[in-house]
Amino acid sequence: MEILQAIILGIIEGLTEFLPISSTGHLIVAEDVLGYKDTAEIFTVVIQTGAILAVIWFYRNDIIRKTAGLLRRDKTALRFWASWIIATIPAGLAGFLLKDTITEYAVAMTVGITLIAGGILIWLIETYHKAAKPKGETAQFEKINWIVALKIGLYQTLALVPGVSRSGATIMGGLLSGMDRVTATAFSFYLSIPILLLAGSYQLLSGRDELGTVAGGGMAIIVGTAAAFVTALVAVKWLLRYVSKHDFKLFAYYRIILGAIILLALSF
Repeated sequence: MEILQAIILGIIEGLTEFLPISSTGHLIVAEDVLGYKDTAEIFTVVIQTGAILAVIWFYRNDIIRKTAGLLRRDKTALRFWASWIIATIPAGLAGFLLKDTITEYAVAMTVGITLIAGGILIWLIETYHKAAKPKGETAQFEKINWIVALKIGLYQTLALVPGVSRSGATIMGGLLSGMDRVTATAFSFYLSIPILLLAGSYQLLSGRDELGTVAGGGMAIIVGTAAAFVTALVAVKWLLRYVSKHDFKLFAYYRIILGAIILLALSF
């Protein structure tokens, strides 16, 4: 039963990590509903590694090209990696400094409230902000400068609040900073790599003595991570196609409805 729960949670993680609906929020609520024990929050953080590996696999050829360009000191590659680093620093630093405070608010009530608030913000942005028109499913990374990268990095710090959604914060931040939906989404995927890998590695190392508190132990972590990898790969491919032709209002409605259901359930 514990392994089955881990697989279900891995599927939820993979499907929600890159959608602007908060994977952490979904996992917090799902663990409560399933009665899954993860007192040290090791499982929740570590299985995100599966989703990140899916992004790395999806962009493997592009990562190789950009890395080769970096070694050749190609200006386009240098600009991309510089923007990537700049956008990563704010959330990485804030996460390290505020990790204990954040844990206190990782509860279903917080998730319900932030899901609704985030949904309203996404709807407002998509309704009143005219985003740049995407060029198919191709990201225009060359348009990202260090100022835009810093803005998105600051937006990403909002995702430290459970239920806000890292992808939602960075994608909406990208739109407000002048990006089209495909570029903002793809850059959000890239930004997930260092943040979530570092968070997962740190949690696993710091909580290695508490692995026994995870229901199902190491096997649960392995199968949950594998399930997250497979479903995240599907979600990444789908989302890039979707945003090339649609806005994010669908996710705004989903967030508001789910947040309302969570708060109603807690009230009873």
